[in-house]
Amino acid sequence: MKRTVAVVDYGMGNLRSVTQAVVHAAAGAGVDVVWARTPHEVMTAQRVVLPGQGAMRDCMRELHDSGMFGAVMHAAQHKPLMGVCVGMQMLLDHSEEQDTPCLGLIPGEVIKFDLTGQMQQDGSRFKVPQMGWNQVWQANHGGAPHPVWGDVPDGSWFYFVHSYYAQPSDVRHSVGLTDYGQQFACAIARDNIFATQFHPEKSADQGLSLYRNFLHWNP
Repeated sequence: MKRTVAVVDYGMGNLRSVTQAVVHAAAGAGVDVVWARTPHEVMTAQRVVLPGQGAMRDCMRELHDSGMFGAVMHAAQHKPLMGVCVGMQMLLDHSEEQDTPCLGLIPGEVIKFDLTGQMQQDGSRFKVPQMGWNQVWQANHGGAPHPVWGDVPDGSWFYFVHSYYAQPSDVRHSVGLTDYGQQFACAIARDNIFATQFHPEKSADQGLSLYRNFLHWNP
């Protein structure tokens, strides 16, 4: 049976660009990419990508209203799952954005940047949202970096657009770090889950490498 990866369409994600990037990354790998519009497509896929875009409360509501909530929670317990942007933030317990309960799959909070009065090295003020390219450092916690980093060089640049950031309760769940007025977790992981705050689909070759590594990852 051919392997499939489902990109979850619950109405709140940059679906076209994410799906196209995953299709590109899957070329020659024997993996079918499904733009999943039904819970069944998520349930029957071997891997799942959970994108997210927009306000947290809207994303959580649409995940429930679309009927995808149960399929995503099942995937998070049983198969490799990759969260992207708000799809990463949803994995934590709670978001400060509109005081929203999240999925509770990785303990922690989603916090709004407070960079008032802070200046960048070029003398300009830090702006919220962070929008643009920034460097990502792989956290290894005394061991090897997370396997989904694979051949991506430490310190690679990825594309960010966000006003809130993840703060995992357990530092071991933070597997990527970025500096923007402060150091914060830009990639988190636990068991069969890996997720990024940045957008791999907007991050050129290194982003495609990350999706490709996810497709071959066996947690």
